[in-house]
Amino acid sequence: MKDTTGRYSQAENISSPKSPHPSRFDPSTVRRAHRPEQSRGTCSGSRAESRGRLTVRLDCLRQAQAPSLSRGARRGPSPIEGPLTPDRAALVIFAKAPVPGQVKTRLCPPLTPDEAATLHGSFVLDTLERTKAAVAKLKLPLDRYLACAPSSTLVFFKIMEERHGVTLIDQVGDDLGARMNQAFETMFTWGYKRVLIVGTDVPTLPLDHFKQALALLETNDLVLGPALDGGYYLIGLKRTAPDLFTDIPWSTDQVLRLTQEKVTKLGLKTALISPWRDVDTIDDVQTLAEASTLDAKKPKNEQLFSSRTAGALQLIAKRLRSRG
Repeated sequence: MKDTTGRYSQAENISSPKSPHPSRFDPSTVRRAHRPEQSRGTCSGSRAESRGRLTVRLDCLRQAQAPSLSRGARRGPSPIEGPLTPDRAALVIFAKAPVPGQVKTRLCPPLTPDEAATLHGSFVLDTLERTKAAVAKLKLPLDRYLACAPSSTLVFFKIMEERHGVTLIDQVGDDLGARMNQAFETMFTWGYKRVLIVGTDVPTLPLDHFKQALALLETNDLVLGPALDGGYYLIGLKRTAPDLFTDIPWSTDQVLRLTQEKVTKLGLKTALISPWRDVDTIDDVQTLAEASTLDAKKPKNEQLFSSRTAGALQLIAKRLRSRG
């Protein structure tokens, strides 16, 4: 792929203090600086696809070997070291690797596949950072797992595991419902009594929402975090409920309503936490960009947006205006 000058370029490591654009997201920041003259495994010598200041390393994200046994489907004790105490709960973060053309495709056009993947990648990092902060600051008894698609063997996910202290599992199933059901079954098989699943499309989700969801699971069978578009961004269960995840038209505005109808039939005691906006359409992106502008005027300790995501949103908003 070519950069804006028409020449091939290597992705720079923007985590370096020499980087002129610290707010942008680049998956190359989750690995050491690229040195083509020295072999560093499957990612050595990779090229980067660039569009101005938004850069996505492609081959590092694509290269994967299918595992002989999916970690998401295996049976046995939890991979978390030490005994699993009754108060421990699992938080499973569902994420796709930020590969252009495979994520946030509903944003394209007007976004390019690179821009959509860059934004998605920043959201993944936001979710990892915010969940880590929630556990630490609110002292939540949560073990964090990253449910990976298409494969936990991708270098991107391996570095997320190392940098953010999450345990990797694979997403297993033909659709989103099957994959979530499999994740719940795996966690309950490993001995957890409370399990939360959250997506990565809510980069500004307040930390307290995780505390609320966990507390509500003490007295309820099911907790849902409604999204403003008719879906949900978070779901929590105390036991498996496979019927919740069948015959649902995923990625539509019917998801929450049909799920609640199933809940009634199953007799599950349910609680809702506060609705929040997730990011599925270009209108969502533009609304988020406007919110990030206002957020930047707040004191730093009150800001919800990471500087990385705020920078990416502002750049995308500028490009959209220039494209008319």
